[in-house]
Amino acid sequence: GQNPSNTPPKGEASIHETTTVEPTGVVSVSAEAQALAPLSRPQRFLESLSLKNPWTWLTALLMGMVLTPLLFISVALFSPDVEGHWAHLVEHKLGLVLFNSFFLMLGTGITSLVVGVSCAWLVTMCQFPGRKILEWALLLPLAVPAYIMAYTYTDFLAYAGSVQTGLREWFGFTTKADYWFPPYNSVGGASVIMGMVLYPYVYLTCRSSFLDQSVCVLEAGRTLGKGPWSCFIKIALPLARPGIVAGLSLVLMETLADYGTVDYFGIPSFTVEIFRAWTGFGSYETACKLAASLLFVVALVLTLERLSRGRKRYHHTTGHLRHLPSWKLSPLKSLLAILACSIPLFFGFLLPSGLLLKRAIHHGDVHWQETITTLSVNSFIVSAIAAVLVLIAAFIIVFVARLLPNPFTALCRRIGGLGYAVPGSVIAIAIVYPFGAIDNAVDGIARSWFDVSTGLLLSGTIGAVLFAYVIRFLAVGMGSLDAGLGRIPLSHDGAARTLGARPSRVLFGVHMPMLKGAIFTSLLMVFVDVMKELPATMILRPFNFDTLAVRTHNLASDERLGEAAFPALVIVAVGLLPVFVLSRFIAKSRSSGGQ
Repeated sequence: GQNPSNTPPKGEASIHETTTVEPTGVVSVSAEAQALAPLSRPQRFLESLSLKNPWTWLTALLMGMVLTPLLFISVALFSPDVEGHWAHLVEHKLGLVLFNSFFLMLGTGITSLVVGVSCAWLVTMCQFPGRKILEWALLLPLAVPAYIMAYTYTDFLAYAGSVQTGLREWFGFTTKADYWFPPYNSVGGASVIMGMVLYPYVYLTCRSSFLDQSVCVLEAGRTLGKGPWSCFIKIALPLARPGIVAGLSLVLMETLADYGTVDYFGIPSFTVEIFRAWTGFGSYETACKLAASLLFVVALVLTLERLSRGRKRYHHTTGHLRHLPSWKLSPLKSLLAILACSIPLFFGFLLPSGLLLKRAIHHGDVHWQETITTLSVNSFIVSAIAAVLVLIAAFIIVFVARLLPNPFTALCRRIGGLGYAVPGSVIAIAIVYPFGAIDNAVDGIARSWFDVSTGLLLSGTIGAVLFAYVIRFLAVGMGSLDAGLGRIPLSHDGAARTLGARPSRVLFGVHMPMLKGAIFTSLLMVFVDVMKELPATMILRPFNFDTLAVRTHNLASDERLGEAAFPALVIVAVGLLPVFVLSRFIAKSRSSGGQ
């Protein structure tokens, strides 16, 4: 019954290994067996670094484009403090900057968390009049940048504003000493204002988590006699934790990146001090050190977010596509639910938009048509070009990660998404030095060879601004395209490659026609984000080149709020476009068998 030969029995598989016994007694395995041995993670990564494929070259180039400015910032943290500005800042102001940044994140996070989670639960799981309208209307505050909210509410709540004037007339107060009014232009006031604008990030991710939760789990809670509140606290909230944390991390990143709100309120923060070090002191080294410190804070927040998830995973078993159970609220509870959802909508969108419109009509610039036309053309051109560039770069990274799934492309994909976590002021400061070095090198060569000065070719140009936009918003474009590609089965790629189609043919012939919606969404999201971007534009823009965001900030800083109303309204109106797209996707987020 034994097989005397070395040939394996029929129907069995074997790996042919030849071993030899050395005189020293050491057994060596042949090269064929070594090649078949499983590779370790570092070995797999090195294997993936095959730069023979041009798609891999493109991905590596884009990864370097994102990483290079951040590396310059990181190295600048260890550069010598020749002028002593950094030492002065550390001694007198850095502690206050850290304190303000921490409490800004804390206050904004709590506001966004309370409003976003509660509203998402009410419109998803409860039945009350107006729910269908509120479930998309709650996204409208996304269209209003935080700095525009700050300008609007400052004018509304100021001593000469409508609120305090009405209080004095109503109660007979004559001076400010006769009554107490909360300090709206403080860290607490800025946290509430930014929270009312940023809560839709938590609302979006939390509502998606509630819509995806298993029906059976919620029905089991109802069977055990649990009411809406108990099911929310003990079942739905723990299951929605990944979505809540993801939305909250976006809120914290946007809070750290904000410049217009904290600058207008006079709150020392990282972004404000970076801009002051650059424009006030003229110290690039100090600005870089502040930017590197902010980059460290961002990395810490991202690390804490990743650690909070740990290895927890949530899976559905059955009943996923059935209607979600919903509670029909009593008239009193319905009224409370309507109020709970209407208050953030009113203070986050309706009131500031109405105040802007009123001020624009009564106190606007008489030459607003000429001004708005120039600013709108500048903003639209820059935003459109940036959106196309981001789309191309995002398509390359996402497509290569699908075409060549290996550790290197996965790393490039992750690095490409880092830019959105980095504030625009940090990216702008990081770009200034390498672009300046290139300009000086080219100018030196031109002077020595041709006795001609080339001047500034990159610094202070639209190209520098666009480069910063691509790094900052690459993750936005990647997110939409990644979701779209994920819905295309890999069998489509395999069928096209089997028929002899090259990767470029697969991209343009198979993927592009199926990704029209994702492409439009990506372009729209990047376009609107660029329209609202303020610190990177202010630092890198050419002379005499203003956008709607820059002009709005400058006018508001000069207390010319009437003239700032028209450009602010244009930004808000453009910001409504992605809100309608997002509301449409939310409506289709569940299949026809769901809610």
